[in-house]
Amino acid sequence: MSYHDTISHELGFDPQALRGDLWIDGGWRKGRGGDPIPVIDPSTGNTITQIENASIDDAMDAVAAAEAALPGWAATPPRVKSEILRRCYELMIQRKDMLARLISLENGKALPDAQGEVLYAAEFFRWFAEEAVRLNGELYTAPSGANRIIVTHRPIGVAVMVTPWNFPAAMATRKIAPALAAGCTCVLKPATETPLTAYALAEIYAEAGVPAGVVNVLTTSRSGATVSAMLHDPRVRKLSFTGSTEVGRRLLHEAADTVISCSMELGGNAPFIVFDDADLDLAIEGAMVAKMRNGGEACTAANRFLVQKGIAPAFAEGLAARMKAMTLGAGYAGKTLCGPLINREALDRIAGLVTDAESHGAKTLTGGRPVDRPGFYFPPTVLTDVSPEAEITSEEIFGPVAALSTFETEEEAIARANSTEYGLISYVFTSDLVRGLRVSERLDSGMVGLNRGVVSDPAAPFGGTKQSGLGREGAHHGILEFCEVQYIAANW
Repeated sequence: MSYHDTISHELGFDPQALRGDLWIDGGWRKGRGGDPIPVIDPSTGNTITQIENASIDDAMDAVAAAEAALPGWAATPPRVKSEILRRCYELMIQRKDMLARLISLENGKALPDAQGEVLYAAEFFRWFAEEAVRLNGELYTAPSGANRIIVTHRPIGVAVMVTPWNFPAAMATRKIAPALAAGCTCVLKPATETPLTAYALAEIYAEAGVPAGVVNVLTTSRSGATVSAMLHDPRVRKLSFTGSTEVGRRLLHEAADTVISCSMELGGNAPFIVFDDADLDLAIEGAMVAKMRNGGEACTAANRFLVQKGIAPAFAEGLAARMKAMTLGAGYAGKTLCGPLINREALDRIAGLVTDAESHGAKTLTGGRPVDRPGFYFPPTVLTDVSPEAEITSEEIFGPVAALSTFETEEEAIARANSTEYGLISYVFTSDLVRGLRVSERLDSGMVGLNRGVVSDPAAPFGGTKQSGLGREGAHHGILEFCEVQYIAANW
């Protein structure tokens, strides 16, 4: 049986029948950017299908479509927008199994992770359906009594959105839902590693009643030039980006040329602090979630495990046992708990980080070497005695490797946790609530998981400090990222 026959049987649909055309102005079209782009199954290394390659002219067509649709969508009553967003949520839930299998196919993540992502991604539409009707302004009297102050929120305009491959559904809906709720239109450029989910969602938006041109989706092999061209178009007024800090810095430079509002969710180097008084079972369970969600390929993944000396041996032993027991395999296989990495480059990079850590004295309790089989597999790995000099302590790992080191005092743990240019998320485990809150307040990160291994929630503001980004996604803060504040002075 051929690869595609096998995959069609496994998934229940033919991946070659999936749409890979550009979605512009409410219709499918071919790209003018040259050769089509192959989409690779990281579980096998085989080509799933090919997608269209957008040119800069295609991108300009998408911007034009978004601009043309903006007045009508901005003027759409909040309740109507709300009902359309709610319908997007309902359709995603109806098709959650298909979407999860699709994510697992092109991303490689284990099916339970993919199923969780679909539910999380859909929730952004439900949350912002509710926020769309609660975008309230303000009315108050100036302190002098001379006039009234009226404050309103207006849609910022056409938004360009750039999303990564690790959460192909959630990173799109986390941007699109608040943009639409605010009355904006958008052009989404998903990662070429995982475009099929973005195109499948485009069909859902249209079916839910999103008008033509309000959401446009395009893929291109020339991401830098294409995004740059859109950012230098005066019709574009917003950039929302999720990805590496390195790319984020470059995009901020580009956006400065036309003074575009930017929301940036960038890299992380999350500390996971375990104090001696922590509940050991709870800490290990939290570590498994914080480290192994999406196989560690997440910006929120625990990166540096800082464990107090008294609990360190038991924590390391327990974590290694749990990691070793995880079933490694194709993401869409029923029993898999840890799928492959996204590509060969990621596999080689993880292997290099582990080798470097070992050269600085780290001990490998489990895993540690790539698996010799088709696809891009690295086993769940636990390292202890990791030196601060090891590259793995300063780099975002983005893989299934837990790097453990010990500390003695609370002050030491805080200092080491904050000794990074990143500030996305931190984790703290302790049975002392006062200590937990005290430490959390001193951690320089936008989010803290206190005795929790996962913090992401559409109702909570997601974002970081320092080199981890600008702005917030989710909560009421998320819709405000797509609004301009207008003040009107009036007398009556």
